[in-house]
Amino acid sequence: MKRLISERSVWPSPHFVQEHRQDMVAVCAELVTGLTSSPARLAPKYFYDALGSRLFDAITELDEYYPTRTEAAIFESRVREMARHVAAGAVWFDLGAGSCAKAASLFGVMRPGAYVPIDISVDYLRGSVAALQERHPALPMLGLGLDFSSALELPAEADAWLSGHDLRAAARCVFYPGSSIGNFAPDEALRLLGQARALCDGGGAGSGLLIGVDRVKAKAVLDLAYDDALGVTAAFNRNLLRHVNRLLGSDIQPAHWRHVAFYNEAESRIEMHLQAVGAQTVAWPGGQRTFADGERLHTENSYKWTPEAFEGLLRQAGFGEVTHWSDERGWFSVFWAQAS
Repeated sequence: MKRLISERSVWPSPHFVQEHRQDMVAVCAELVTGLTSSPARLAPKYFYDALGSRLFDAITELDEYYPTRTEAAIFESRVREMARHVAAGAVWFDLGAGSCAKAASLFGVMRPGAYVPIDISVDYLRGSVAALQERHPALPMLGLGLDFSSALELPAEADAWLSGHDLRAAARCVFYPGSSIGNFAPDEALRLLGQARALCDGGGAGSGLLIGVDRVKAKAVLDLAYDDALGVTAAFNRNLLRHVNRLLGSDIQPAHWRHVAFYNEAESRIEMHLQAVGAQTVAWPGGQRTFADGERLHTENSYKWTPEAFEGLLRQAGFGEVTHWSDERGWFSVFWAQAS
């Protein structure tokens, strides 16, 4: 036991930088704007309180929800091919890292030179990054609390950390798995991809983007993936209302709202809504809104892409050579986009 404690004592500690600071005045203003819009809308980032995160983890285990296991199978079967494109020793910037499990599963083959998991709060990252550091004691790690959906730019402290580890000239791999790019409208996705390209430009030769993308497919498959038989996705959607109540001090009754999800073929996107069951008035400090029976509150879009269309978006964002890997059914793709 004494020897184990001694060994643990020399393990390096990951570094953390919290750049994003939640401004409750701005949060409440955003929520009120959404609730009073026509149609009403709430941003999908509000799905993810502690319970919402656990419910999403449960969604990924459902038979109907194919993206997580399909992407994992692509990584498992094609990781060595991907490693021929992604530079060994690259600094990995993991967007929306959460548990860090997806990136960590690739380390053995990809051999990164440093790991920078990014999430909106480093509090989400501390436990997982600390455990990962124990498994990879020689790998420098920087947990970064950043709302990259607003702007993907490294703070000065992160730049200083890279310089301190002699990593400014290293290649960079921006890693964005899970098809979360689909939560952005095409113009918003283009902006984020352009910022990812700029982040790559800060590194050395061989930098690029490794990203998971959900593809266009049969409406029946997509509808079931977002409206499962057990009702887990419905609970996930309604839980957003509980989160909004805590943030805004509102009195929304989640039981009085019905989960609605469908594939909008014209827009090539899944839409998730909450539909009022009976007329009701929602109040919050300083305001209120009445919803008619059947009126909807829009909570999420998830855009689906063809490989050709997404490659075109990557090239618009300034990337060069593009390679992608897919499953046998053509339901999901992982893209590598070279920046230099």
